[in-house]
Amino acid sequence: MSTKKAARSTYRCSECGWETGKWVGRCGECQAWGSVNEVGAGPVRATKASPVTTAAVPIGKVSVEESTTRSSGVAELDRVLGGGLVPGAAILLAGEPGVGKSTLLLEVAARTAQGRRRTLYITGEESASQVRLRADRTDAVHDELYLAAETDLGALLTHIEDVRPELLVIDSVQTIAASDVDGVPGGVSQVKEVAAALIRVAKTRNITTVLVGHVTKDGTIAGPRVLEHVVDVVLHFEGDRNSRFRMLRAMKNRFGPVDEVGCFDLSAGGITAVTDPSGLFVEHHNQQVAGTCVAVSMEGRRPMLAEVQSLVTPSPSDKPRRTTSGLDSSRVAMVLAVLQKHGNLRLHQQDVFGSTVGGAKLTEPATDLAIAISLASATYGRPAPQGIVAMGELGLAGELRRVRDLPQRLAEAARLGFKYAIVPSDRTGGGTQRKAQARILDGMEVIDVPDIGAVLQLLGFRGPVDPVN
Repeated sequence: MSTKKAARSTYRCSECGWETGKWVGRCGECQAWGSVNEVGAGPVRATKASPVTTAAVPIGKVSVEESTTRSSGVAELDRVLGGGLVPGAAILLAGEPGVGKSTLLLEVAARTAQGRRRTLYITGEESASQVRLRADRTDAVHDELYLAAETDLGALLTHIEDVRPELLVIDSVQTIAASDVDGVPGGVSQVKEVAAALIRVAKTRNITTVLVGHVTKDGTIAGPRVLEHVVDVVLHFEGDRNSRFRMLRAMKNRFGPVDEVGCFDLSAGGITAVTDPSGLFVEHHNQQVAGTCVAVSMEGRRPMLAEVQSLVTPSPSDKPRRTTSGLDSSRVAMVLAVLQKHGNLRLHQQDVFGSTVGGAKLTEPATDLAIAISLASATYGRPAPQGIVAMGELGLAGELRRVRDLPQRLAEAARLGFKYAIVPSDRTGGGTQRKAQARILDGMEVIDVPDIGAVLQLLGFRGPVDPVN
C-alpha cells in the first residue's frame, strides 16, 4: 500500500513577498489588506543531504584578498560604503524618481572605467541612445564602459558572459524579467528570481553589482522585503526637488558603518561630491538679523551647520498660525510651549513661522536650543550676538540636556569661524550649577548654560517685548 505526501498550499503577499501556510486578510509583514493570495500547492518533500562543492576550512585560513575594497572614483560614495567597492558585493540603491540615481551611477561607472576596470551598464528604463546623451552631457564616455538596453534576464546574463565586467550596474531591477517565471516585471516572483540570479553571478564571478530599486509612495523600497535581506548594502538617495543638494545614506552595510552620509550637488552638468556641505545651509548676512540662529546637527557621523530662521507677527485671527519648513512641527510646538511657560514669552496670540536655509531638514532634538533662540530673537525684534551657534535638547521643565557627539559639533563650529557656542551644562557633577559658565575651546568661547531661562538672560531676551510689526 503506497502513501502519498499531503499537498500544502502556500499564500504569498503581492506587496512584500511574505508567505504563510494559510490565507489571511492582512499581511503579517507589511500590514497590507487583501494582498495575500494563493500561489499554488506542491508536495512536501524531505530535504536530502547534497554533496558539498567546497570543503569547510578554519576561518583563519580564509583569504580576504578577494574582498579588498577599491575606490569607486567618487569620494563621498566611498565614504558611505566604508572605503569603496568590494568585489562580489551586491548593492541596492533606492530613491524617489528624479532624485539622480541614474546620474550618480553613470558617474560611478565612468570613474571605474577610467581606472581601467571594465564596466557594464544595463538600462531597462531608457534606450541606449538616451543614456549616451546623458553621458555626453556629464563627460562619462569611456572605452571601458559598455552599455546595453535590456529587459530580459537571459539576455542580460549573456551580456555579462561576453563583457566580463568588474562592475555591473542594473537600472533598474524592477524592469528585468525572467522568461521562465510567471508574473509581470517588478512583481514579487520576478524581482526575487532576477535578484537571486544576479547576486549568484556576482558572488561566483566577483563582480561588484549595483541594483537600482524603486520606492513606494511612502518612501520604502518597492518589491519583496527579502530583496533587502539578500543584498550586502542598501543605500538610500534622497533630496528635495527644489534643491540641488542630495544625500546618500547607508541603511545596511556589511562592509562598513551604517551611520555615514554622503553629500552631492546635482546640476545640469552632472553630479559632484560636496565635501564641506555646511556652507550651503548658513546664510551670510551683511548685518545682524533678528530671528536667526545657527544649529549644529549630526548627519550620521558628520556635523553639519544649518541656520534656523523664525518670524513672529501678531495674528489677525483667533487661531494663530504655526507654519514650519524643514523643521519638525511637533518639536517647534513644544519649544513654543516651553518658552511661554519658562521664558515668560506670550506667543498665544502670535503667528509663528519657522524655516531652515537651503532646504536643510532638522529633526533631531539637538536643534531645540537654536530654534528657541531664533524664536525669542524674533519675538523681541533683537538679533542674537553675531558669530553664535547653539546646540542642546530642551526639556519640558525648561532644562537643557546634553547631546551626543558634542566635541565633534564644537570642533566643526570652531573650524568655520564661530566665536561663541551655547551648550547645555554638564550635570554629572551633581547638577548644582544654575548660572552660565564660559570656557575657551579651539579659540571659540563655549558657554555652558543649565536652562532656557539662563539662555534668555544671557542673550538679553528678558523684560518688555519690543513691538513687532
